[in-house]
Amino acid sequence: MVAATNIKSTAKDLLLAPLYLYQGRKVKRNTIRLPEPKGIRCGQVKLTDSTESNSADTDQDTLKIMVVGDSAAAGVGSQTQQQALAGKLIPALQQQALVNKAFAAQFDELNWSVQATTGHTSFDILRRLYILPKPSQPIDVMVLSVGVNDTTSNVAVHQWQQQIEDIIAITKRKFGVREIIFSSLPPMAKMPALPAPLSDFIGAKASKLDKVLRDICAEHQGVSYMDTDFPRMIAEHSNGTPIDIAVMFARDGFHPSSLMYGYWAQQLAELITELLTT
Repeated sequence: MVAATNIKSTAKDLLLAPLYLYQGRKVKRNTIRLPEPKGIRCGQVKLTDSTESNSADTDQDTLKIMVVGDSAAAGVGSQTQQQALAGKLIPALQQQALVNKAFAAQFDELNWSVQATTGHTSFDILRRLYILPKPSQPIDVMVLSVGVNDTTSNVAVHQWQQQIEDIIAITKRKFGVREIIFSSLPPMAKMPALPAPLSDFIGAKASKLDKVLRDICAEHQGVSYMDTDFPRMIAEHSNGTPIDIAVMFARDGFHPSSLMYGYWAQQLAELITELLTT
């Protein structure tokens, strides 16, 4: 049954290939090119109001987080880094420190940085990790956003799988990362910039890569797959009232809006707190 379904799907894609090509070129030509947001990409802030260190070694009290990846990790779709993923993650973690005593007792400061560039695929991210200097202190949490550009550039599944494995290996070996978090691929079939049937084709490809990513994460200790809860974002924002899904996307209809970055950061902060206090 599965084989027959796959054959039928492949035949459909071959039949629609000229339309996919036409729509893809049109989207590329007409989609607004949004710049990466302005603002600093690294810093150190207090997580709590406490002025006393929890230990003699202040390095033990500093939570070191690095956000790595593509245009979403860079915050494209927002005007400033403060409105982007990393910027929204800072107050979300500060809020977690207020409500979670174990987390607040472990960390009183946050050292954060963003290493991300528009258009980067898994291969580009891997290359960047090789080029970056080894940090003076191990990274506690590395958050990775990857997969959208692999989907649109039609990277083969076996290449995707190998590059994700290599990313995990270098983050542990070179950066000493304690917890690696891969965000799930976004719901590309719902992106307003993608017309049907191209949206269905791209969405199916993204889902395939996302499943591989989920399976790889499950095989490694200290590696988590965060399934970005899109329905929860909608439910919390709509408050029971139907809304246009477009509000979750930037004006290009492709990247997250600042609203979505906020919900994404909140889910990340909850997961980070859970991983570090369990």
